Amino acid sequence: MTAAAYADPDPDQGGEIVARARAWIGTPYRHQASCRGAGTDCLGLLRGIWREIHGEEPEAVPAYTPDWSEPQRSEDLLAAAGRHLLPVAERRPGDVLVLRMRDGSVAKHVGILAVSPQGFETLIHAYSGHGVVESALTPAWARRIAGIFRFPMGRS
Repeated sequence: MTAAAYADPDPDQGGEIVARARAWIGTPYRHQASCRGAGTDCLGLLRGIWREIHGEEPEAVPAYTPDWSEPQRSEDLLAAAGRHLLPVAERRPGDVLVLRMRDGSVAKHVGILAVSPQGFETLIHAYSGHGVVESALTPAWARRIAGIFRFPMGRS
């Protein structure tokens, strides 16, 4: 199902998305997994939150390697985000950030934007060697944002 098949998101949904993402913090990193508490990678975190909101995932995820689509130089992650999430120009808590791991590389990392109690932006993401963590959205991370998307909420 495409993002167009869902209603526009509730302007207050960001808090719900952030709370769902924070519930995954501490889940170990496991490539291609998507099970809160047992194991996940960054895409698995996104898939798990989708299932909590909508139930069934919108499409089957093909097997992927840690180098994602780098050898083909294909923006597969951005394309999938565009099919199922709503692109936005300005970020706010609860949004999905699609990131490049290096300047000039394909986008192959995702996380959920949040705000710390001190008021600075954070990123909730599954990171190899760390699991699901919430870390500061530093300038180094922010400059690697390749796309900003919002979860569609509820069926239209």
